[in-house]
Order: sequence, then C-alpha cells, then structure tokens
Amino acid sequence: MSLPGLEARWRRHVTVPGTGEDPPVTWHLLDNEPDLTGPRRGTLLAVHGNPTWSYLWRALLPAAAAQGWRVVAVDQLGMGYSERDGRLRRLGDRIADLGALTDTLGLTGPVVTVGHDWGGVVSLGWAVEHPELLAGVVVTNTAVHHDDSSHIPALLRLAGHPTVHGWATSGTRTFLRATLALASPPLEPEVRAAYLAPYDEDRQAVADFVADIPAGPDHPSRPALDAVADGVARLTVPALVLWGPRDPVFQGRYLEDLLRRLPHADVHRFEGAGHLLTEDADVAGTVVAWLDSRFPRETPLLSETPLSSETPLSAQGVATTSRGDSRLSPDSRVVRDSGLSPDSRVVRDSGLSRDRRGGRASGVLEDDRPRSLTAVLEDRREDDSPAVVALHPGSTETVTWRELATRVRHLALALHDSGVRPGQRVSLLITPGVDLTTALFACLRLGAVAVVADQGLGLRGMSRAIRGAGPDVVIGIERGLVGARIMAWPGRRIAATELPAPAARALGVSDTLPRLLARGAGLERAGIALPPEPDLDDDAAILFTSGSTGPAKGVRYSHRGLCGMRDTLAATYGLGPGTPFVAGFAPFALLGTALGSLAVVPDMDVTAPATLTASALADAVRAGGAAAVFTSPSALRNVLATAADLTAEQREALAGVSLFLSAGAPIPPELLARVAEVMPDADARTPYGMTEVLPVTDIGLAEIRDALADVGTVPGAGGGTCVGRPVPGTEVSIVPLDDDGAATGEPTTAPGVTGEVLVAAPHLKRTYDRLWATQRASADHAGRHRTGDVGHLDARGRLWVEGRLAHVVTAPGGVITPVAVEHAAERVPGVRRAAAVGVGPAGTQQLVVVLETDPAVDRRSGSAPSLATPGLTRAVRRAVGADVGVPVSAVLRVPELPTDVRHNAKIERGRIARWAEQALAGGRMGRP
Repeated sequence: MSLPGLEARWRRHVTVPGTGEDPPVTWHLLDNEPDLTGPRRGTLLAVHGNPTWSYLWRALLPAAAAQGWRVVAVDQLGMGYSERDGRLRRLGDRIADLGALTDTLGLTGPVVTVGHDWGGVVSLGWAVEHPELLAGVVVTNTAVHHDDSSHIPALLRLAGHPTVHGWATSGTRTFLRATLALASPPLEPEVRAAYLAPYDEDRQAVADFVADIPAGPDHPSRPALDAVADGVARLTVPALVLWGPRDPVFQGRYLEDLLRRLPHADVHRFEGAGHLLTEDADVAGTVVAWLDSRFPRETPLLSETPLSSETPLSAQGVATTSRGDSRLSPDSRVVRDSGLSPDSRVVRDSGLSRDRRGGRASGVLEDDRPRSLTAVLEDRREDDSPAVVALHPGSTETVTWRELATRVRHLALALHDSGVRPGQRVSLLITPGVDLTTALFACLRLGAVAVVADQGLGLRGMSRAIRGAGPDVVIGIERGLVGARIMAWPGRRIAATELPAPAARALGVSDTLPRLLARGAGLERAGIALPPEPDLDDDAAILFTSGSTGPAKGVRYSHRGLCGMRDTLAATYGLGPGTPFVAGFAPFALLGTALGSLAVVPDMDVTAPATLTASALADAVRAGGAAAVFTSPSALRNVLATAADLTAEQREALAGVSLFLSAGAPIPPELLARVAEVMPDADARTPYGMTEVLPVTDIGLAEIRDALADVGTVPGAGGGTCVGRPVPGTEVSIVPLDDDGAATGEPTTAPGVTGEVLVAAPHLKRTYDRLWATQRASADHAGRHRTGDVGHLDARGRLWVEGRLAHVVTAPGGVITPVAVEHAAERVPGVRRAAAVGVGPAGTQQLVVVLETDPAVDRRSGSAPSLATPGLTRAVRRAVGADVGVPVSAVLRVPELPTDVRHNAKIERGRIARWAEQALAGGRMGRP
C-alpha cells in the first residue's frame, strides 16, 4: 500500500506488557529518531483523533527531526495499524493506555504533547498525569468540555444516533469518508487512500470512539473528561492552540473554552482551514517555529524543578509579569508591545511628550508617562461644551463633555455590575456617534477589550472577524444584532436602543444601553465605585485591517499603544482641545474624544467613505466650527464630484478649515491639490500608515511637489509614491529584496535601496489577535513591524512606497515593483487608473498592465473586459519603458478595477493578477 509522505523507517511496533488479567497489546507508531539532526532537544508525543491514524502527523516528523526534536506519533489501540483486541476503551482507559506505552518506551522529558480531535483530549490527559516530563502542550481542533445546556455538533449527533451509528461507523466507511471530505482543498486520491487503508475491515474502535463522546452529565466518560478539563486549567507550561475555524465539529465555542483554561496559550487561527487542520494548513512548520521561539536551543527545557501544573512560571526559569500573563521579563514586555529595541525604550516611555511646535502634548503626564485614554473625561466632567456631534438625516445628535463623562461612568458601572470584567471582549456593532463613543470609553475604563469590526469589511469579512475575536458581549444597533443572530456570532447581546419585546426576544437581547445607563446612575447614587483603572500594558482594543490583502486581521492594542497613537497625532498635527474636527473616516471619530477634541460625524455611511458629499461635509464643519477634516481618498473624490451643489454658506464654512487629512489609502497629488477647490485655506496632508501603526509618515502637498521636483537630482527620489518623513518618535528602515523578491537583507536607511518597509514606533500594535504565526512573521528580531509594503528612502529621509511585497513581479530581468509602473501608465491620456501585475511562474513572470479608462468601458452596452486597443497598448508600453525601463507584455482594459470594501480605494492586485492569468491563458474574459 502506498503511503505518500511516510518513510518506512519511521514505522515501529511496540508491545506493552499486560497488567493483571489484561494481556499484552501491540502498538503501531511512527518515530523519527533515526533522522534527528544533532542532539535530541525533546520529544513530541503526537496523538491522532477519530477516525484518522498517525499518518496525520507525517509532515511533522521530518520538520521536527531537522530541528532536533524526536516525534513519537502513536496509533491509538484499535485504530490505524495498532492491535485490535476487541476491548471497549473509554477515555480514561485511553489515557492510561498511552501512559503504559510511554512507560514501556522509557520516554524521558522534556515532552511536548501534540493532539488533534479526541486525540487532543487523550494527549492532554497524559500531560496532566505526567507533570515531571511535561514541557509544553500543542492542540489542534479539540475540546475538553461540553456545556450540558447546548447540543453537541450536528455531525456527531448524527453519527451517534442509534439508527445511523453502527452502519455509518463500523458497518461501512461512511464516517471515515465524511471526515476526510472536510479537508479543504480536497485530499489527493493517494492521500485519501492512505487514510482509509487501515480500516478496510475492522472499524469497531471508530464506532466505540463516537459512542464514548461524553454528551451528557451521566455518560460513563464524563468524570474522566471533567478531570482532564480541570487539569488543563492548572497547566502553566507553554501552550500552542492551532485552529481551523471552518470546522463543523469542533466549533468556536470549544476554542473559547480552551482559551479560558489556557489563557497564556499562543493561538493561531488558520482562516479558511477546517477540521483536518494538518491537511489544510502548515501545522508542522508552525509547531516547529513555535518550539524554536519557546524553547531556544541554549535554554534547558527541564531543570531540577519539574514543569508541572502546580509549578509557577517563575520557578520554571521563565520571568513573568505580576499578572502572570507573559513569558517575557517586564523589560522585554515593553519592547514586545512597542516594537522597539531595548535601546529605544525611552521612546515608548516618553509618550511623545513634545508636539511639533515644541509644546507639551495634552496626553502626557509631567513625568512623561502617557495619560490614560479616559483621563480627558475626568478632566472635563464639569464642561458643558459639546464633545460629540453626529449629523443624521433631518436631525443632529449632540452630547457635552459633562454628559459624556456621566454616560461613560454610568455605563461602566452597569456593565461591571452585569458581569463584564477586565480582559473580557465586547464587540461594538454601533455606528459612530454618541452611543459608540459612550460604549467604547466605558469598555476602556473597565479594562474590557473593545472589538471594533465595521461594515466596511463586508458581511462575510465582518462575520469572520467577530467569530475570530470570540466576544463575550455584543453591543449593537438592531441591524448589527440581526447580523449577530443570523450569523450566530458569540456573546451576550445588548441592544443600543430599546426594542419591541418580540424583536428583543428574537434577537436574544438580554439588556439595552438605556436600561444600563439608568442602572449605572442608581449604582452611583448608592455609592458604588468603579474598579481600578486598567494598567497601561493591558489589552484595550482589537481593531481590524481592511482585508485588502487577504482576510482581515485582528490587531490587538494595549492602552499604552492607543495612548501613543493619540499622542503621535497630537504631536504631528497640533491636535487637541482647541481643534474640533470632522471625522469622515471612522477611526478618527473615536480618537477625537481621546484627544479632547470635539468630533463631528457627518451625515454619511462611515463604513462606505464614498458616500460623503460636499454638502454633508460642509454641514458638519459648520455644526462644530471644525478647523480640521479627516477623510479617505474615495470620500474626497465624491466631495469634489459634488462640490457644485454647495451653497454660499456651505462654501464659507469650508473656507474656515485649516487642516485636511486623507488617510486609509494612497492619494494622487493631483487629487490632493484639488482640496483647494472646496477648502482653499486648508493645509492638505496625507499620512501614511496602517491599522498596525498609524501614522508612520506624513506629507503635505507642498512637500509632494518638492519631492517630485527632486526626481533625478536627489538620490533615491522617485520610483513610487512619496509619503514623507517619519512622524515624531517613529523610525523607518528598509529590508532589501533578494533576486526572488523576498525581503531577506539587513535593515538599512541608505537611499535608493528597495525592500520591505520596517517600522518602530511607540504607537505600534501589541500583536495580531490569535494569529501567532502571522505576528512572528511580521516582527523582526528587535520587534519592529514588517509592514508588507515595499519602498525605499531617499537622501532627504523621505519614504517612497512602491507597492506590496506580495505584488512584486519577479520577471526574468529582475524584480519589478508595481507603483512606478502604474504611475507611468496613468500619465497616458485616457487612463484613469492602472494595476501592474505579474502573470506566470515566479522568476519568469510577465508584466501585465490592467487599465480602467476614461471614458470607461460601458457596462450598459454589454462591453466586456478586453485587450486594450493597439494604440493604447503602444502608448502604455512607451510610457512605462521611458519612466521605469521595463517591458510590458500585455495591456488589458476593464470597466472598473476592483478595490477593497472599506476604503473603496486600494486596488486588489492579487485578484486582478489571477483574473489576468486566466484571461490571457484563453479563459473566459469576465470581469475581475
């Protein structure tokens, strides 16, 4: 029988002596010890689930061996190629059986257990019972507890149903085939056959495993499962939880339960992966990388003090914080959070204490420590000037600082009274305005972690984000709660407004903001005080990336990091209590309150920036006497497109704006220059940054023109979009690209070197949420953030962005970055926007330019994407050749280039590249 990926030398049979009346039993296992590189660093004890076998771990054996880790991957008795003795084995029996096997093997520490499915429970049971050997645990898609108030997953209920159970599990291979069908993409036929091979005849253990699921409190295996669950909650050894969120068996609730029991665990969710995680994702590579990070070669894994569930981390040779939530020393925790090297820690601690005019920023204490995000509410609790103004069709909502401080205090008291505790996650499904500001700052005051996933992600993206974050509480408007109900998002539900009783019941609403505010007022009158403020290094919020380069990622910010963002904006732009502004870009509506500024939310759908009209912007400026305006490029485009509708009064209001900021996506200088059409006295600026760190650099229209004038005379000037110099306290360097387009060089600030942009800043995120591997890949050895953007610095210290690392074209003549090509194409008359992509195998890719033209392809006439006309193709090739010096293989024309949902501006080059490759290969030329 062919077993792809499995070496014959790894296969062993081991006989375990019987005890009492029980006869000996023979196990089949895989053991990579013959392949170990260097001294053995430890052993991975890998246990499969039902109905797989040790073949599940075939990729782990060579990967671990190369790093000095032995892998012993067992076939549980009755499964795979282990002995079938006909004995019914319960969970407790299987844990004891595994212990007997490791005793027979003479297994010594350090041991890291690895388990999947019900093998996860068995491996964790072994871990709890062998603290003297245990160094760590790894689990993938498993569960150690089931809430009796809920049903077990439907697939398991079906497999266990008396009319189906015997036929589906032991009588036929239906259960096996259904499990293997969960792989995504589908398994290769040879791999599928290898999984099925041991189960041609005797499948009784498969049936027994299903029957042994402790679905209720009276099940014979329930005591054993409870003992494992309790023991896991006492484990303090390093833990790694890997998860496929598309698993219909082990659903998100089981992940949340595991994380409550292992709060110190590193977690990585593989978006798009499901139950057979080892087949869907690089589990082996992730495990090995984790082992290297948690158990460096020079660090002893086991000392004279055993790693046990009762041994504190500090006694295990690992420094911890006072809260016990970090395996780093206090000093290195600050470095981790800031993304700075130890020598740069002073930048983190300073909180950016000076603004751009040399004065002290409003968010910094006298000893240079950043003030809390909610301190401004205490400062202004007697202030009756407006704090938030939200414009709606036909009405205006206003709240003063006094009222806002009171609302936040009352809501925080009521949430705490209802059970919300520090560290719990609260998803906010509320549109920007008074209620969202109140709820967010109440969470910040309590130490609850605000989960902010906006509709700009699209329904599917938003659902994936919220499920991934696993909120304990959801506070939402009715539309948000409908989504939560339909999509089965986790969390207790609180309505932002009062709802009719039938609607509240249907949506599962347990409370409302008005009722909580009233309850909080009563608690305050009764003398109930708020709990202590959270620590600056506690988690404060989870924000989400736009999803323009893949699934949106959750970005965890500490209170310190958000304070750093606030203080960076204050220092860079002189923002504070004296600068009310209009927030046409959702994140700034919330930062305005932290800055002590009046924030005005215009009458628009802030999750669709292009809905902002010139009239709505002017009305918002007038309503708040705003001196500053924040928008995105797509919002600005629509403002300019609707400027003819402005009245004289509206134009006068816009003439009073002194600062204009556009963030979220690159903005052409021609578009930025047109700001003067509606805001003639505004300093038009465009910061560069990302959800992980915003802002990074800043530039104004005058500096853009200076930079363009320097092309050809200043080393490094040109070849991309100039985004300016780093903002105060921020360091930017470049990791050079190699010939394959990978960023592998040593960081440099030398002018003209193209590579990945590397950032260190006091307002850098703490980490990606439940994306351990992504976080590890995104940080260099000093903790600086690898942005995924490609660019270079010029001799004046300005950063020029050339595109995304994932979109670099690896052509036979060398690496091509897309932005310079696109800029050259966009200078051709009739071209509105361009996307430069690579088609073909890496290293031999051909450069293809896809155009959106003016006039556009007329969709109403049925015109479809097509090759550009010969004249247009020649013009684009000449322009790109003259400016960039690279040949263009093909030029295509489409009605509209696809962009991200949130910003309506970031061109989705990956999607266009896949479409172009299919189109040029003779496929149907539909729309990208």
